[in-house]
Formats: sequence, C-alpha cells, structure tokens
Amino acid sequence: MAKKKVARKHEVRAELSNVELVKAKSSLRLEIFAIKEKLGELEVGRGAIYWFGANRQKSKRIDWTRFAEMMDELAYGKR
Repeated sequence: MAKKKVARKHEVRAELSNVELVKAKSSLRLEIFAIKEKLGELEVGRGAIYWFGANRQKSKRIDWTRFAEMMDELAYGKR
C-alpha cells in the first residue's frame, strides 16, 4: 500500500540575530506562511514578543505575561 503525500499548508522561516537571547538586541524572527501567502512575522525577544501582521507596517508588542494569559485562554478556555 503506497503512502499518500500530504500537502503542507503552513511554512515557517526562521532568522536568529544572536544565538544568546539573553543579550540586548537579540531576537528570533519567524515568518509564517499559509499556502504560500504570508500571514505575518513573529519576533521573539527576551522582554516580549512582537507580531507584524501581513502587510502591516507596525508591530504589536505583547509582554510574556500577557502572552501566557492569551495562550492559556486559547488552549484551555476562559477561567
């Protein structure tokens, strides 16, 4: 029985500006795509994460505490 090839919907490209994220000006930038269309960019730093939506000029800063709250709500529902 031959295996079916499954088309991948999402693609993520990564760029690391400094191997040690504990230093200032260091971050991990992820470009996120769905079916070859850019959804946005996520920049992970030591103090916060930044979301650049597709075709946006400004980023949205989310500190780690707020991000954890948002993820808990998405994963587990409202308290």
